Amino acid sequence: MTLPMAPRGFTLIELLVTLAILATLAMVALPLTQVAAQRSREDELRRALWQIRDAIDAYKAATDEGRVDKAVDDSGYPPTLDVLVEGAVDKGSAGGARIYFLRRIPRDPTCDCPSRGDAQTWGLRSYASPPDSPGEGLDVYDVYSRSEGAALDGTAYRTW
Repeated sequence: MTLPMAPRGFTLIELLVTLAILATLAMVALPLTQVAAQRSREDELRRALWQIRDAIDAYKAATDEGRVDKAVDDSGYPPTLDVLVEGAVDKGSAGGARIYFLRRIPRDPTCDCPSRGDAQTWGLRSYASPPDSPGEGLDVYDVYSRSEGAALDGTAYRTW
């Protein structure tokens, strides 16, 4: 006597339970990927700020050492961010070589402004401007993000 063959495959309930589990996992994973993407942009912003500020400090050190020309009433900071890429004439070299401080100006990763150039994505602070209300002037003492957003730790990007 032969037994009838059991039906093969999944039942509708098994398929629905599986889909419900997959949907739940997807809903949990989506916020985690968004947080990871924001953390990545924040790390990129920190690196970009560090690079530009380091280049500004190197330019200031070069002017203080007398390697770069500056007027008597100048602060010694670069007049624009582009000077950091274009370089400045090194007075200490015989052939008029240039000192370069940046290879390129990094773009603000929090700026959603594709029409702006890399240098225009940053807010500039002059040496003469007060720290609580940064403003542009005759030189570039510091840079900041123009983004109105907040970081994962709750601080505003503009204050970094």
